[in-house]
Amino acid sequence: MTQSVGDAVKVFLDDAALRFSPRTVRSYGQDLEAFRQWLDDRGVYDLDALSTRDVRMHASDLLAKGAAKSSVARRLSCLRTFLRFCAERGWVRQVMAKNVRLPKRDRRLPRYLHEEEVAALIDHVGGDDFVALRDRALLEFLYATGVRVSECVHLDIGDLDLSAGFARVLGKGGRERYVMVGRRAVDALRRYLPLRDRMARCSAVFINRRGGRLTDRSVRRVLERRIQEVPGLRSIHVHGLRHSFATHMLNGGADLRSVQELLGHASLSSTQIYTHTSREQLARAYYAAHPRARRGTQGRESSEDGV
Repeated sequence: MTQSVGDAVKVFLDDAALRFSPRTVRSYGQDLEAFRQWLDDRGVYDLDALSTRDVRMHASDLLAKGAAKSSVARRLSCLRTFLRFCAERGWVRQVMAKNVRLPKRDRRLPRYLHEEEVAALIDHVGGDDFVALRDRALLEFLYATGVRVSECVHLDIGDLDLSAGFARVLGKGGRERYVMVGRRAVDALRRYLPLRDRMARCSAVFINRRGGRLTDRSVRRVLERRIQEVPGLRSIHVHGLRHSFATHMLNGGADLRSVQELLGHASLSSTQIYTHTSREQLARAYYAAHPRARRGTQGRESSEDGV
């Protein structure tokens, strides 16, 4: 029996709702609806008429219209998952999903703040009112732990162990891990929590002035406002504090595996993007230690021109 693309999408999304988060299902729905409409415009309504070439052409059209490689890769990943689902039910051939190749993503260098910039950002937050104490504790915690903003806003009081300097977070894929909370972050939290306890209407660590849990967007607004208050400070997204944490840990001598564990990366390759940020540190160590590369030392080779 011929299966229409629209009906197959509906069955797939119903099944996905039982296995994936609402956000993932919503993303799948948007991607598959866009693909279905693209197929409709080309007269392809049934899975029997669908080919891997259609998937490739769809990706090419997206790139031609200026879509980022990361967006196209996400769309193709969704389509490959959908085609695997269809193949399991005998609606398409198994080889179709295998033939969907993801484009290589551009490895963008992470945007981060230097140590003195982070210090300027956090130290600029003054005052003893609720907002000031919360914002300082929030920024200290994000920088001290390197957690994702989603992990931060879902943090509950029961997840904190300030006496031991640890916090339990729930990361991607429901993976639980423990992160270390440094002394300054612990101090900032201890100053903030008494006010939080009097105002909270939920179990969240970081709350708004109405006592409710902060959202991802709220945290972004806090960071944007605090950055604007520091003259000359470069603008970064919240994820930039995570990048700053990883960069400064590596520059300080932490090994890659430890940083991987603290960041909650499933693969070491995700952490390796931060290694480039240690080049200045490596260069200083090299020029200070190598006998034929010390700059300005009589009888030693200078490396000013790199030749």
